[in-house]
Amino acid sequence: MPAERLQKIIAAAGIASRRKAEELIKQGLVSVNGQTVSELGAKADPDHDHIKVAGKLLKGAQRHATFLLHKPKGYVTTSSDPEGRPTVIDLMKEPGLRLYPVGRLDYATEGLLLMTNDGELANLLTKASSRVPKTYLVKVSGTPTEDALQKLREGVRIQEGEGKTQRYIRTAPARVSWYKRGDNPWFEVTLIQGRNRQIRKMFEVVGHRVEKIKRVQYGPLQLDVDTGEYRPLSLKEVAQLKAAASGRRRQRVD
Repeated sequence: MPAERLQKIIAAAGIASRRKAEELIKQGLVSVNGQTVSELGAKADPDHDHIKVAGKLLKGAQRHATFLLHKPKGYVTTSSDPEGRPTVIDLMKEPGLRLYPVGRLDYATEGLLLMTNDGELANLLTKASSRVPKTYLVKVSGTPTEDALQKLREGVRIQEGEGKTQRYIRTAPARVSWYKRGDNPWFEVTLIQGRNRQIRKMFEVVGHRVEKIKRVQYGPLQLDVDTGEYRPLSLKEVAQLKAAASGRRRQRVD
């Protein structure tokens, strides 16, 4: 394996974030083959060099792996839950990999969720400026008027936080189209934001309660596995995700 920067190796091993790894190096707490390293530009080969962090031998960096998971309803998007509810981590049967979710889906929401050990990819996809389109199928109570749907497309004011932290923000333009008509119709909604409970709040603003949400697309990726199942992403798919997050081939939703 080619030599890599120490902070990247430490972060990939799940010991600390890259920023924290840089602090450990500056503090003289990292050594390579018995020699203390304090320069951030230092490199090592995790397959052949003996790397110690705070006196403990690094057991090898994890290879980056990213999976597309079909999250079922009734799972929380965290590594643990104080209420004892099942988590998305419980669904991943990948021994030796410290995986964590990219972003989140609500407890009652199902659909496409990315799981990874690649911190750089996760940060790229979750930062606000990435604006990667995400598409959902949404079932609502009652039938919204075309005027109501147009408001959702143009952006509405929704509440965030409570008490002293309460504020109102305006949602970005969204793509909202009919998916299945009926007394309780389904809509296809594409967002470039990821505010907490955003879709539910948006429809509440125009007088309709959301009954079900299913995420079916994340950037270039389509949901293509059964509920509770997952598959690894190819190198090409990871590259496409990075391109979408960095603005190349960016899709418009307005």
